[in-house]
Amino acid sequence: MPRQYFGTDGIRGRVGTNPMTADFAMRLAGAAAKVLTPSGGKVLIGKDTRVSGYMFESALEAGFVAAGVDVLLTGPLPTPGIAVLTQSLGAQFGVVISASHNPYYDNGIKFFDRSGEKLSDEVEQQIEDHLEDPPVTQDSSNLGRATTAVEARTAYMNFCRSTVPENMTLEGLKIVIDASHGAGYKVAPRLLSSMGGDVVAVGCSPNGRNINDGCGSTRPDLLKLTVTGVRAHVGIALDGDGDRLVMVDERGTLIDGDQILYILARDRLETGTLRGPVVGTVMSNLGLQFALEELGIDFMRAQVGDRHVLAMLKENAGNLGGESSGHVLCLDKATTGDGLLAALQVLAVMRRTGKLLSELASSVKLLPQVMLNVRIAERIDPFERPQICATLKEVESKLGIRGRVVLRPSGTEPVIRVMVEGEDHDEVSGYAAHLAEAVRASVA
Repeated sequence: MPRQYFGTDGIRGRVGTNPMTADFAMRLAGAAAKVLTPSGGKVLIGKDTRVSGYMFESALEAGFVAAGVDVLLTGPLPTPGIAVLTQSLGAQFGVVISASHNPYYDNGIKFFDRSGEKLSDEVEQQIEDHLEDPPVTQDSSNLGRATTAVEARTAYMNFCRSTVPENMTLEGLKIVIDASHGAGYKVAPRLLSSMGGDVVAVGCSPNGRNINDGCGSTRPDLLKLTVTGVRAHVGIALDGDGDRLVMVDERGTLIDGDQILYILARDRLETGTLRGPVVGTVMSNLGLQFALEELGIDFMRAQVGDRHVLAMLKENAGNLGGESSGHVLCLDKATTGDGLLAALQVLAVMRRTGKLLSELASSVKLLPQVMLNVRIAERIDPFERPQICATLKEVESKLGIRGRVVLRPSGTEPVIRVMVEGEDHDEVSGYAAHLAEAVRASVA
């Protein structure tokens, strides 16, 4: 049975419309408690900085406490921080209230199991199966308790710090950090400063409505301007929930997830710590694949979504993978993608080699890649539309072996993503526009 509410990364939608309502959140808490900790236990709840986070935090808290589950509240904390602390604090599972890179008027709810890993499709389906059950409130002697995890930020910062050499400092480095007015707005600049970095913070003043607004990993222009404007050595941009990373070198050039993956893969190869193949996705640039092959590193492609990258890494005993968008999984360090942790790994490579970020990324020659998002009123399978299929076949025929086309529905937004990659930017742009127009015409 296809899941009705859970998508590729939890449950997500427009606040105030089903399923992102306070009533649904309370029912979700009761259903999750039945599946994940039927005899009571402890749940850790974190969130990003959206104004609606207060509402969903309260609703989930009420639902869990009524079901007899103790609640630990962290307040704003990056998603990967909840994964880490779920393990270290002995919780049966963790919950994150966030819509990641989406605008503030969206929100979402996702879960981690006691090992700090995302739930399987099967477990998510089990939770959905209990959503219509009558609500359960334990008697007073069996109700859960809610407390604040006062040391959560410090514990997460200490964990991130532990993933790089103990004697490593950032002294002498001027670093711009853009936390997208999101979950990392406190921990990211504080950690970098505590390690000796000369930190310039932007996107670190949330007001509940400015998350991802003109800043962060999906809008890096602010970071580019700031890095060159203050003559910084490097820039770091997270997304709203802190699990994505893009960087900017000293010249103001964007370094995306593919380039970051190459830098880390090459370093792990040189230090003997790379295990198995590097795993990207169908969206990963061909230039990354070619550059890794030149180093003799096997490269595999998973479907889009860090959970698919994670599954392929596990199947092939790998420890490094990620997406162009900036999800970077260092399984030798953490169980899930972590923007701040990945940034520290890159900074550690800069320190170990004495090279600038531009030098480290110079060996990756990315092919021109254009992605267009075609907004749709309702979800469709583009491969069931003859007009789209005919245009897709036409574009693929013209590109031949010189490029690739990826056409897929988004798992988090009501859009069809059109990606065309090839040797010539103008040609690629034209093909992408042609295919996107076919999609629009088909759904009109």
